[in-house]
Order: sequence, then C-alpha cells, then structure tokens
Amino acid sequence: MRAVICRAYGGTEHLEIVERALPEPGPGEIRVGLCAGTVSAGDWRIRSLSVPPGYGLMLRAAFGWTGPRQPVLGTAFSGVVEAVGQDVTRFGPGDEVFGSTGMKMGAHAEAVVLPEGGAVVHKPHVLIHSQAAALPFGATTALQFLRDRGRLKPKHRLCVVGASGAVGTAAVQIGRAMGAHVTAVCSAANADLVRDLGAREVIAHDEGEDPFAEENRFDVILDTVGQAPLKRRMRALRRRGRLLLVYAGLGTGIASCFVGRGGRRARGGVANESRADMEEIARLIEAGDLRAVIDSRYRLSQIAQAYDRVATGRKRGAVVLLPDDI
Repeated sequence: MRAVICRAYGGTEHLEIVERALPEPGPGEIRVGLCAGTVSAGDWRIRSLSVPPGYGLMLRAAFGWTGPRQPVLGTAFSGVVEAVGQDVTRFGPGDEVFGSTGMKMGAHAEAVVLPEGGAVVHKPHVLIHSQAAALPFGATTALQFLRDRGRLKPKHRLCVVGASGAVGTAAVQIGRAMGAHVTAVCSAANADLVRDLGAREVIAHDEGEDPFAEENRFDVILDTVGQAPLKRRMRALRRRGRLLLVYAGLGTGIASCFVGRGGRRARGGVANESRADMEEIARLIEAGDLRAVIDSRYRLSQIAQAYDRVATGRKRGAVVLLPDDI
C-alpha cells in the first residue's frame, strides 16, 4: 500500500510517499481500506512543530525528538473494512466505517489497522466517505469540550471563536443541538456559513468587532484561536462561566489556573477519541444536527498542497485527503 511518511519536523519537503506492506489485523482488530482522510490542524502542528508557545519540548518528548517516531500521520478516516482478525464481532468485510486512530495516527495511507473496540463506528448512510472523514477530528474536540469541560446546557449563551474551522463549525452545530444560543466569531466572508450552521449571532473580527467588549455576556466561550488576552476573555464570562481553551500556550494554561473569579473557570487539554463519542457523533449526523463542512479535497499525491492549505489558517471546515485511485 502507499503511505505518506514524515521523516523530520519542518517543511513539507520532509514528506515522502512510499510503498509499505499491507498491514494484517491481529485478534480483535480490523483493517480498513481508506476511501478518505483529512489533514487536520493537529497533523500540521505535529509535522511542522508549530505548537503553542512552551509546548515544543513536550511534543518532541511525546512524539519523537527529531521527527515523529510514528512517521505516518493522520487520524480521521472513512473507508471499508477489508479484513478482520480473530474474535471480531462488530464488523465484517464490506462494512463502511468511519472514525479516528487518535494518538496512534497512521491514517495518511491507503489502509489502517485498529481495534474493533476503538473509535470506529458504522458510517451513516446519509454521508459519502469524504464527508464522513471530515467530521471526527473537529466533532470529537467540540463535543468533549462543550459537554465535558464546558458543561453546556440549554439556553446557555455560547461563543465560538474561530467558528469557521473544523472544530468551530462542529462546535456551532453541536452547541445549537444542545440548545445553546450560539454566537460565532469569524471573518465577515464566513458569516453566512456559520449562520447556516446554526449561529444566532455573528461577530466579524476583521471588521473591528470585539466579542469580549461586553462583560458578563457568555456562559461558555470555546476559543480555537487564542489571540485575545486571557483576562478580557474571562471578563466576558457570566458567573460560573467556562472558557474552553482549544488553543493556548503553556503560559496561558498556567495563568488560567489563577484568574477565575465568581466561579468562572478556564479549561484546556486534549480531546481523546472514543467509541462512545463516535457513536454520539453518528447519532447527531443521522438526526440532522451535524453535517460536514469541507474546505477542499486533495489526492494522496498532493499531500504537500493539502498541508500548505491547512498552514494558511484560512480553511473553512476540513481539508480532505483522497486516495489517488478514487
């Protein structure tokens, strides 16, 4: 099979398409032939070492000192089960599935092996593979941050900063499905998109509008950008409000432990993939509460261009990666 390997941190010149042996599933595992994947902001940060301030050494320690020890990046996927290992009962050859490999990565390839009990579920029939692959990364992050860290409730006022990205577009939709009043912060060019996804209000940051000018405005702020001063974001929260830091430097993370007043809290961290959350994402899709937003599509042989698109910081939704033969 063909796979993209990353030989060292840095530019796209370190990416190479190679031939690898087709992996065989062991007991309790399945092999999925990939019909679509994505290049996410997370993939780009690992590959380029473009991480929030203070986390460079931590990333090297976790993933590899001079380059990723798992050279095949990529987490989100959609495809068809090709083979199953001994004792597999949830899936059979020919089943259409989608999900995430998480920290094990490996999805920038033509096939991937993962546990049947991992973050993989049957693909909803309402989606084609490129749409299904576009959802796991952003939707998992948005779901866990809003539900678990933000404790979002019906009628809460939710502000999504960076509302047109993969996480932001999912957060707008999931927030709406949870009954929140959603305010989306994005560029004016993306205002119609986020309104169509369910935002009740739109704040265009490139037209000088300030989402944090008014104090005590929001119950939950989900920030995927992390540019405004921490204290200003905290002041925009109502009593017992939650600031959710999807992107934040180490200094901001430490400072967030000390700035909360009136029950206000800041929460960060990393979303972890799970079968239960993928089942919830599938349920939201089938209920019509969550749909894919695709910025662009690239072939596996165009992996460098796909990463370059993510690096602009201007994508709308997900950048999808397709095999060359589809």
